[in-house]
Amino acid sequence: MQEVNYIKHLNAVFVQFSKDSRLNPTHISLYMALFQIWNNNRFAEEFYVNRDEVMSFSKIGSNTTYHRCIKELDAWKYLVYKPSHNPFRGSRIKMFNFWTSDKQALYPYHPKNGQALVSIYKHNKQNKDIKEGDFKNSNFKNFQKDEKQESTSPNMDNLKVSKNKNYNEPL
Repeated sequence: MQEVNYIKHLNAVFVQFSKDSRLNPTHISLYMALFQIWNNNRFAEEFYVNRDEVMSFSKIGSNTTYHRCIKELDAWKYLVYKPSHNPFRGSRIKMFNFWTSDKQALYPYHPKNGQALVSIYKHNKQNKDIKEGDFKNSNFKNFQKDEKQESTSPNMDNLKVSKNKNYNEPL
């Protein structure tokens, strides 16, 4: 059994995916399905897979697409694929550990000053000024002035919290 750090491995694989222009979403989906099966097998050196199960996990609907993608992942050294040609045995898969360093390493995309990065897509929405008339709540002015909001039922004690408590009564 290999020692695999789940998060560090996925981070390293996604960095590798972003650099590799040959990959399409089907390759990534297939790899992620195989990674999950590998994780379920406690990161065994080798494990066996059922094609139908992997196709279901990866949402691949065609046998041809499955075989093309798994052979390409094998050729591109993302994994080792040994087909069994036996429907009762399953194909043998060996996954590579993309995170092999024993010492602590800093993630290369963290800023040096500690400020968190925000995606540029988050700020593409146009900010529109909100007008007081847009709200149906008449107490909007009270929120702006930090005043206490008026209760909808003024003399009601919903939690039954009073200063005069009778401890002999059941809750």
